[in-house]
Amino acid sequence: VIVVVVVVVVVVVVVVVVVVVVVVVVYLKVVVIIVVVVVVVIGGGGGGVIAVVEIIVVLVLVIVVVVVVVVVVVVVVVVVVVVVVVIVVVVMVVIFVVLVVFVLV
Repeated sequence: VIVVVVVVVVVVVVVVVVVVVVVVVVYLKVVVIIVVVVVVVIGGGGGGVIAVVEIIVVLVLVIVVVVVVVVVVVVVVVVVVVVVVVIVVVVMVVIFVVLVVFVLV
């Protein structure tokens, strides 16, 4: 039961993270394309600006991915700990009840 719960949680979290990262990457790429087009149209060229924009976007992407990964790891750890604690408490309660019943009987 524990393993199943943990696996399901991890799979769900991973899927969510992948979707979020893909959406963010696509969104940022669209923004970059728009910015580059605007810069080229207004500035009449300028490869340097495009390079700078690309570098900034890559840095932002890296930061976003790192933050998402850290958050996911923390969430997974917290969920696993909570699940384990709940299971331990339930087991202890069951053992206690069984002992009490055994003593009374």
